[in-house]
Amino acid sequence: MKRIFEFTKYRFIALGISAVLILGGIAATVTQGGFNLGIDFQAGLDQRVEISGAADEADVAGVRAALSEVEQEGLQVQSVGPADEQQFSVRVRDRGEIENFPDVMAGRVIGLLEAEFGEGTVDELERSYVGARFTEDLAGQAGFVVFFAVVLILAYIWLRFQLGYALSAISALVHDVTFMLVFIGSLQIEVQTATIAAVLTIIGYSLNDTIVIFDRVRENTTLMRDASYEQIINSSISQSMSRTVITSVTTLLAVTAIFIFATGAIQDFALNLMVGVVVGTYSSVFVASPALLGWKRRADARRAAKEGRARRGEGSRQVVERAKPALEGASGGGNSSGEVASASGAARADVDAVKREISQKKQPAAAGKQQPRSKRKKKK
Repeated sequence: MKRIFEFTKYRFIALGISAVLILGGIAATVTQGGFNLGIDFQAGLDQRVEISGAADEADVAGVRAALSEVEQEGLQVQSVGPADEQQFSVRVRDRGEIENFPDVMAGRVIGLLEAEFGEGTVDELERSYVGARFTEDLAGQAGFVVFFAVVLILAYIWLRFQLGYALSAISALVHDVTFMLVFIGSLQIEVQTATIAAVLTIIGYSLNDTIVIFDRVRENTTLMRDASYEQIINSSISQSMSRTVITSVTTLLAVTAIFIFATGAIQDFALNLMVGVVVGTYSSVFVASPALLGWKRRADARRAAKEGRARRGEGSRQVVERAKPALEGASGGGNSSGEVASASGAARADVDAVKREISQKKQPAAAGKQQPRSKRKKKK
């Protein structure tokens, strides 16, 4: 039989580690002034230039040094295309302090580059400007897309499994998204539309792992009727582990290749995916599954309490029903005082029987607590 690993045994340690990392990431993001919003989410100018005929070969470091005067405006420089073409993407944020910002800043960038690399060596290939209103709309739409995706996931898993499964899966997704955001904020990776695409990709990837485990849990619930729910979850994770590891490793190999050979936004996208794949695999095992175990235990406790109240209510009702005919006959005057006393005694006997039944159910727990005393008496 395949070895079963006790994953749920370490659930509190894993959740503690996640909490420490997330809180540390939040603190690091806040101390650095929040997220590093790209031009997609903050107004600014995006200018593509080509430097040709310069005495010195231009590179990203040289272009950034030439534009050091606008560094405080939120400057971003990236190489575009083959290195020998010397094409660069220059992004400058609009903080609302310069009137007619697109034309003024574009001319300033060209002037600074020509001052560094020579007059007439810089050609503007493309220019685009994103206004503040557009960035606000884009940010709102991005948030809505993520929220709508989570709601659809909740509805899908609820219909396919149960509400507890859906809530457990959502808890893992919230963990993954939060972890990715604090990772991006801690390292000050630029937040752009590719970042939203990476978040949605990881949501789908993590959900896929979680559904595979939950589907095995549902199947083992029928096959392992005599096992505890914790054993069922550990067995399901162990049975799915080989598939989960193989899928994660092969995905990481492809994404790592993109990270190594790509540049700019694609490289950031690959880095986000690498972190998301690892965190998504981890959360399926140590966040979603323990959440499902906790939900199941609370549901069983509520069901047991409800059944206990129902049994006690049914016992009391039966006592009243058995005593009712005798008490009604006595109140009608048709019985003697002895019959009334007999009826009252029978009623009391039924009440005592119910009390004994309740006390007998409590005896095992009491006996377990008193057992050490009896052992000590025997030793004496």
